[in-house]
Amino acid sequence: MPNLPSEPHRARSLAESFGVDPERYDRARPSYPGAMVDAIVAASPGPDVVDVGIGTGIAARLFRAAGCRVLGVEVDPRMAGWARRHGLDVEVSAFESWDPAGRVFDAVVAGQTWHWVDPVAGAAKAADVLRPGGRLAAFWNAGQPPADLAEAFADVHRRLLPDLPTAPAPAPGYSSFTDLAVDGIRRTGRFGEPEEWRFTWERAYTRDEWLDALPTSGTHTLLPPDLLAELLAEVGAVVDAAGGGFVVRYTTIVVTAARTAG
Repeated sequence: MPNLPSEPHRARSLAESFGVDPERYDRARPSYPGAMVDAIVAASPGPDVVDVGIGTGIAARLFRAAGCRVLGVEVDPRMAGWARRHGLDVEVSAFESWDPAGRVFDAVVAGQTWHWVDPVAGAAKAADVLRPGGRLAAFWNAGQPPADLAEAFADVHRRLLPDLPTAPAPAPGYSSFTDLAVDGIRRTGRFGEPEEWRFTWERAYTRDEWLDALPTSGTHTLLPPDLLAELLAEVGAVVDAAGGGFVVRYTTIVVTAARTAG
């Protein structure tokens, strides 16, 4: 994954770039494992959930299917509009400045978005809106293609995007996100000790599916069209040489803590 600033929540232009094509984002982005949703729901005191950075509703639909009442908070009106058109309740705001209007919830969740939230202010806001025992759960998908393909993809990125170095495996980049989340939760003094949960799963990609997903990730959303087209052509050639498809092994990493009674 491309390197991100040490404080990614300050990179607002990147954080708000994902709504350029909500339909593609919703279609191409990976989902989350049902076991993770079940674990978060089971560890929460009730069904009322706030989804921070709901986006197009990829995670929200899973929680709704598990019996939750989901309210989305989304900074990008384009994403919020897409989610609303597909039956989700969304309020447009940055989470740190969102006004819950006295409402309280059983869980605050954030799928692939908590690194765009100030880790301390966000955790404090979560504590404000959670009832005692309510759960904050921030989670990320870290995907690992086969090692030879990962290295070939990284080589393409190094040649075409020399100012945005890409590691062969995306998983290590998430340790900074989880560290920031844990630190923010601890600094509020309003949660129990954070835990890290991990869920592994796999998804098979065709060439077209991988090329559909690539423009929705990281700084790819900001690339000039001609450079993006060149990148997709070269990545597509790598996938073609590997037989036209491959399997990505995902680890979904969850940082979670329960709000204390104080």
